[in-house]
Amino acid sequence: GGGAGEVIAFSLLFAGIAVVHSPAVTMALLTETKAGGPIARTTLGVVLVSDVVVVLLFSATLALARAVAPPSGLDATGLSLGAVVWEISGAVLVGAALGGLVALYLRFLKRELFLFALLMAFLGATLARALHVETLLTLLTAGFVAENVSPWADGEAFRHAMERAAAPVFVVFFALAGAELAPEAIAQSWYFVVPVVLVRIAGIRAGTWLGGRWARAPHEGRFVWMGLVSQAGVAIGLAEAVAQAYPLRGAQLRTVFLAVVAINEILGPVFFRRALARSGEIMEGPEAARRQATPAPADVAVS
Repeated sequence: GGGAGEVIAFSLLFAGIAVVHSPAVTMALLTETKAGGPIARTTLGVVLVSDVVVVLLFSATLALARAVAPPSGLDATGLSLGAVVWEISGAVLVGAALGGLVALYLRFLKRELFLFALLMAFLGATLARALHVETLLTLLTAGFVAENVSPWADGEAFRHAMERAAAPVFVVFFALAGAELAPEAIAQSWYFVVPVVLVRIAGIRAGTWLGGRWARAPHEGRFVWMGLVSQAGVAIGLAEAVAQAYPLRGAQLRTVFLAVVAINEILGPVFFRRALARSGEIMEGPEAARRQATPAPADVAVS
């Protein structure tokens, strides 16, 4: 034991991973269901904005943890403050440059968008690794800049090209995420993992209820929490980063969190689909068949 400082440092790291959601799971379900109502839009917005916040928060927390509880052995040098600042600010700069490149291509060439979208994704990931900046934040920034700098029609065309590329990517993503599931970790530490999952869900539900009341959007406050339960690749990656920084203690935290992620990864999509169905943004079963057979007028209210 390293005293109170170490306990606080690892508690903050655990919390930094616990607040992660899953943009990939959210996008996969929205792509599959074609939902586009207020619940779908609000959930996607919250997930994407929180993803940027989480990357910043986790990077700062890991730097603080290294200062309070320095890693032992070969990792004792830790991560300098300058490196953390570059990892975050550099990601914004590289992502903005990449987004500008996409916008130029859309304005002057705009051909083979499907292949161009895949190429830009791989180029962004490669540049981020080579320049030692945060990959996720780089690509989020690139997408944001490309969509908002380009004319509306160009941005829509590029987004549709990305959606066409999404299906095979989601297949690979979920296969890899499923391979990371750790049933033995759940079996060994279920008495700790299950309360963590329940407390996290309760916190998300309370937070979205308060946010809904504050924003005077009670309908969204009732359902959006169900779209924020999912965790997958990002949470696994952050737990892996802790394990690399702290080979012994971080590995234990990673094992516990893989179990937490496994449960959230299973519950999350079920909750989100249920929220979309209950809010009337997707139709299921006989009602869906009726709706497809006899299209309703656009202004009919969905109960």
